[in-house]
Amino acid sequence: MRIMFASACLLLAVLASPVGAQPSASATVDDLVDRLAPAPAATRGLRNLVPEPRSVDLVVQFDFDSARIQPGSQPLLDSLAAAMRSERLAGLRFRVEGHTDAKGNAGYNQRLSQRRAESVITHLSGAGVDRARLTGEGRGAADLLRPDQPYALENRRVRITATP
Repeated sequence: MRIMFASACLLLAVLASPVGAQPSASATVDDLVDRLAPAPAATRGLRNLVPEPRSVDLVVQFDFDSARIQPGSQPLLDSLAAAMRSERLAGLRFRVEGHTDAKGNAGYNQRLSQRRAESVITHLSGAGVDRARLTGEGRGAADLLRPDQPYALENRRVRITATP
């Protein structure tokens, strides 16, 4: 009984833990598939457990004050597109969230983050991901990764969340 309880607690901790504290600036296709794929089916004792959606934070560089993706970020987005086209992720939809740091006015950051999310969606669909599987959302500075450092680079990111 104790072993089963400990296993259940460990599984809950893994499912509830964030994918990573730092956004990824590079990742392989396999890494991205593993981080976004649904968790394996729960055991009988955890039948009613609903796992959290799986997310990955990526460092996607844009030109200053722009939604134009810098060439250095294109390989990461190409790996993401390949992961999204993989068999393990084929049945999933994805939310693409643009995030900014706290510099600047909230309304402006909101609009810029939305344009950046749409730019990533355009890149992914151009790389073969069905656009119907992608939705974009600008979050501005509403969900800082580092709230203790509102101007930190880590706050300027794109979050990809797999949804059923």
